[in-house]
Amino acid sequence: MADVLGTELSEEKENEIELKKRQKRPWEEFRRSGKIGITPELPETLGFFDISAVKREQQEVSADPSLTRFICTELTRGYFLEHNEAKYTERRERVYTCMRIPKELEKLMIFGFFLCADAFLYIFTLLPLRVLLALLRLLTLPCCGFSGSRLLQPAQVCDMLKGLILVLCFSMMHYVDYSMMYHLIRGQSVIKLYIIYNMLEVADRLFSSFGQDILDALYWTATEPKERKRDNIGVIPHFFMAVFYVFLHSILIMVQASTLNVAFNSHNKSLLTIMMSNNFVEIKGSVFKKFEKNNLFQMSNSDIKERFTSYVLLIIVCLRNMEQFSWNPDHLWMLFPDVFMVVMSEVAVDIIKHAFITKFNDITADVYSEYRASLAFDLVSSRQKNAYTDYSDSVARRMGFIPLPLAVLLIRVVMSCVKVQGALSYICVFLFYLGMVTLKVLNSIVLLGKSCVYVKRANMEDKLFERPPTAPSFSAKSPSKSDPRRCTKSSGESSVDQIPVTPCSPPTSSSSSVTTQPAPRPDLFLPPPTDASPATADSCPLTSEPQSDDEPPTASPLQEEEADEASDMNHRAPNKDLLEIDRFTICGNRID
Repeated sequence: MADVLGTELSEEKENEIELKKRQKRPWEEFRRSGKIGITPELPETLGFFDISAVKREQQEVSADPSLTRFICTELTRGYFLEHNEAKYTERRERVYTCMRIPKELEKLMIFGFFLCADAFLYIFTLLPLRVLLALLRLLTLPCCGFSGSRLLQPAQVCDMLKGLILVLCFSMMHYVDYSMMYHLIRGQSVIKLYIIYNMLEVADRLFSSFGQDILDALYWTATEPKERKRDNIGVIPHFFMAVFYVFLHSILIMVQASTLNVAFNSHNKSLLTIMMSNNFVEIKGSVFKKFEKNNLFQMSNSDIKERFTSYVLLIIVCLRNMEQFSWNPDHLWMLFPDVFMVVMSEVAVDIIKHAFITKFNDITADVYSEYRASLAFDLVSSRQKNAYTDYSDSVARRMGFIPLPLAVLLIRVVMSCVKVQGALSYICVFLFYLGMVTLKVLNSIVLLGKSCVYVKRANMEDKLFERPPTAPSFSAKSPSKSDPRRCTKSSGESSVDQIPVTPCSPPTSSSSSVTTQPAPRPDLFLPPPTDASPATADSCPLTSEPQSDDEPPTASPLQEEEADEASDMNHRAPNKDLLEIDRFTICGNRID
């Protein structure tokens, strides 16, 4: 009897030990027994499996389904977001990026606005003084004697051309009646005016695109070294073409200002509402397109230019309205709500557009600091001694903002609205000019200091000492196959000079000083090389050394170089540097 009781106790202990083991590792029993296929997935709670939940689920599966049990399951079931942590972290970062967009975008917009203001003030303040200095040099040249190969420096020639264009276009604008244009536009229907305003916006972008090409062609034709004096005749058609362009663009902006003035003076404000809604239509045309960083940079520059131009148009509208009401300050407060509404609609549209573009294309908000550094680099490089362009021209190429037509229109409106009579009026005009000069100088100093900080922060200081390319880009990108100016090294690698002055000339140093003025190039008129001379063939062998018989045949270094260049161009095409983007075709709305 005692033996039977002892065996029963031992069996009970073994059963308890087995039960404890099963409670510790229940999933192993399911895998060994083969019930894992019909058993639902084990619920996971903080990394541990709950055996009671497993038994409860087994009972629910074995029982008959019912509506009450389904509702209870729907009310009590749970899920864990940490199982997909990467996805939800990315979603949160997108929200943070959208929240950072207004701040970063407005930093870029404010910096670009003051860049445009600096280029615009240059037309009224420093350009007349530079033109006077160039005229003084021409008048004193017979007295001082002719020394050097140029009557005027290239920068002085460009200043003289800009001054002549301004004077001629301003005199031609006197024959355009602003009041007649205003009443002609006011007599049209609302829908027709809406269509006209949209057409004017497109025409303004096209004029800005092609206009800078016309002005650049004029500046280069007037300043390039010439062998014969009769070659200077080519400047005349370019000059008249530039005058015609500036005049037409000024009339176009005048029609825009007249349409905006009609919208402000309409009784029901329906036209102003329609014109403001046109900005929101721009969101539809931009947000749902694929954008790269370079395309977004183009569009940002276009938005800066449009915002500055709209502010100048609002100033013109306010001046015309104040003139009609005899400069009554009460009428200015009546215009203020409409002006505020137009400005805020521009800001809101830009923020919404950029926020969703960065969201859909996975672009971070830090990209706007890169854009700001690129604009700052243009300003700093234009202030160097070896600068190859004027700052106002670099702004025009970068943003599509050409200040000459807008300056002509503003001078025309101010001269018609403000009557200068008497000595006191001229003194006030002179003091106002001194104030503009002071504002221009202070703005330039602050912008230059900020630009140096942005360039240093972006680690772009080394690029300031690199010389700009002086040869056409297509000559370096697509060289001819039979070009004898290719030099092969002993290792079989070949090198191509992008600016070949003499065959196999050594590359020039890129660390040129910023305090030295570059001398004119004497090799601009060298005859093009026809056939390679024996000396050239000896110094620049086109083929490598003959290979031994036991070596396998390989492709020539020239073919390998062409294949490498083609592959490099294919890989470099989408990764274009921001500093290489120059003068966009339609000011930022083209998507490559």
